[in-house]
Amino acid sequence: MPNIVLKVPSGSFSPDARSALVQKVNEAAAAAERIPADPRKRSLCWVVVEEVAQGLWTCGTADITAQVLPCIAIVYVPAGVLDATARSRYVQAVHGAFKDAALLDDRRALATSVILQEVDDGAWGVNGAIWTLPTFARVAGFEHLQHLVAAQ
Repeated sequence: MPNIVLKVPSGSFSPDARSALVQKVNEAAAAAERIPADPRKRSLCWVVVEEVAQGLWTCGTADITAQVLPCIAIVYVPAGVLDATARSRYVQAVHGAFKDAALLDDRRALATSVILQEVDDGAWGVNGAIWTLPTFARVAGFEHLQHLVAAQ
């Protein structure tokens, strides 16, 4: 049940490409977090695409967006959901989502930064209440964490 913020240079992805990007990022989240193919559970994956205006994306002090397509994904996920293998697969899949969604006529080199931000247990609020890992496991259906639900 992640919250994902994607930052891309303004105008770099067409509406169809943005839609494909969001779809593939959702698929990456579901696979890495082992969320079942239940639409109610998958709807808990929130993705926000923020477009950064020209001239506001710099590396060092230079705007490199003419040569490079920089893309950032910040993924907030409850601590305890991902192990090292899942983190690695998640990063690869999100990079692949950016790569697959990039416009074919865009000749810039793709550069991605995927940040997996694991939120400490008891530090995530949902609709005014604090949720813990067993609650996330129950609601999101994390297949590998159902033993936490049974223990409640």
